Amino acid sequence: MLWIVLAVLALIITLLTSYICFRMAFYAPPRKPLAEGEYIVPSGDIYDPYHDRMVGWIKETRATPHEHVSITSFDGLTLHGNYYECIPGAPIELMFHGYRGTAEGDMCGAMQRCFHFKRNALIVDQRCSGLSDGNVITFGVKESRDCLSWVDFMIDHFGPDVKIILTGISMGAATVMMAAGKPLPKNVIGVLADCGYSSPKDIICKVIGDMKLPAKLLYPFVKLAARLYGHFNLEETSPVEAMKKCTVPVIFFHGEADAYVPCEMSRRCYEACAAPKKLHTVPGAGHGLCYMLDPEGYFQALEDMKEMWGI
Repeated sequence: MLWIVLAVLALIITLLTSYICFRMAFYAPPRKPLAEGEYIVPSGDIYDPYHDRMVGWIKETRATPHEHVSITSFDGLTLHGNYYECIPGAPIELMFHGYRGTAEGDMCGAMQRCFHFKRNALIVDQRCSGLSDGNVITFGVKESRDCLSWVDFMIDHFGPDVKIILTGISMGAATVMMAAGKPLPKNVIGVLADCGYSSPKDIICKVIGDMKLPAKLLYPFVKLAARLYGHFNLEETSPVEAMKKCTVPVIFFHGEADAYVPCEMSRRCYEACAAPKKLHTVPGAGHGLCYMLDPEGYFQALEDMKEMWGI
């Protein structure tokens, strides 16, 4: 009888611990539309010096004429995005923001950068963010399938000759890298991955360690939480594995002072990448701040990619 009690107790502890992990790592609560004049930008000591610049970019982006678009994901979610056109028929960057971020906050300045290169931009709300449906973040596993759905939409909406560059920052970078490991239509000509992680497991274990908790002990509960409560396999794919199958040129950006996603993770993805590639790191840049700290270097690196991308 005692062993039955102990087994039940162990099961309860396992389920409860996994549920706590699910709420902390994967669950996204319902969201309210932003009020007029409300701006959400990355916060923290490393971002505070750029707050006014980021808000200025958001204001400029909101004031720019755009087309609101939406798609239905493979699992029935409505996903939303905004299309900004610089030149009709120009290549389009399909842009994905980061973990628990927002399209306009994480991608502030992205439209302006695209316009600088005479490219158009489609900036999307990932599942669980902004106007898009969903309450389970999957660290790029399901989001990468959303990326491919957006690509299909773009070909249908903009025509069979549209050229597409998959662009992402942080989890968005992981999203586009995972998508690039799957069969792609010829319309996708390249990938821009800014401060992406090497795998969901790697970044989760790194964050657990940052919390001064035992990653080896807790990660199995996180993985179980994804299965039980999120209904997905956290280890189904990873950026580093996807890069081994990638066939389109990739540029990797990463700040060498990134304390959240170590620069080494982009180096690993770069080394694994089977396609033509370029790695640009910025000394002193924190998470997602390569463009902010070194715009000239960022622009030059992208200028160098034009020949690889055939544009």
